[in-house]
Amino acid sequence: MTPFAPYIEYARKAFAREATYRIELIAEIGSLVLRVYLLRSLWTALYAHNAAPIGLPLHSMITYTTVALLMSLVLEVDGTRVIREKLREGGIAVDLMKPIVVPFAYFSDGIGQTLVHAAAIVPSLLFALLLVRIDVPSPPVVAIFFCSFALGYGVNFFVNFLMNGVAFWTLETFGLQLIVRWISDLLSGQILPLSFFPGWFGRAVFALPFAAIYSTPLLLYVGIIPPSRWAAALAVQAAWLAATAGASYLLWRAASRRVVVQGG
Repeated sequence: MTPFAPYIEYARKAFAREATYRIELIAEIGSLVLRVYLLRSLWTALYAHNAAPIGLPLHSMITYTTVALLMSLVLEVDGTRVIREKLREGGIAVDLMKPIVVPFAYFSDGIGQTLVHAAAIVPSLLFALLLVRIDVPSPPVVAIFFCSFALGYGVNFFVNFLMNGVAFWTLETFGLQLIVRWISDLLSGQILPLSFFPGWFGRAVFALPFAAIYSTPLLLYVGIIPPSRWAAALAVQAAWLAATAGASYLLWRAASRRVVVQGG
């Protein structure tokens, strides 16, 4: 048995578990297509009244919005919420006794869930294309977009890990989750480009880790970040990935000691 076999099994079981909720997945696709239509109508009206982000023509804005919604099918999957559930049920102690790296097991579980939702991107895109026209960039841009998306996925996982890890001290993170989700949706570039924010506030939100989740991949996709700045953009994402991973490691060490002490 390879060292990765347990984590592959975690991902496989999560995929099978998530795939049983077919009606929910179909509803998610329908909801996404409806949001594509509504956002196309909204931005068309805003552009007609000259209320638009600088440097983005209407067709690029519609592309940005549609790709952001497709990304959300994957990025809104939170595999770390199992931490909160296991703490309430007491199963976290059992996980800590297993010969596995527990956070990596939760990551693998999230990967399994993600693969199911990623499969929904294809039908969602096909339905969305009936409503909007999406720009398709050159192969190098597509490649850099997927590299950036992978980094953003990692940052998103660790942000969720930190958020749910607080449950070791509070046992409940629902209120915190709502706050962080609202802030993330607004300041990550998912709802509207961060270039929409003026002055010092715009510069501040670009410096937050949330921008590494949605904004950077999307701005690469629509060409706002030119090739000369690709390396710098990915470096910032990699730095946030390292920072959030390091913070998650420290939190997990402290949380593990807390469980051992409380359990005797």
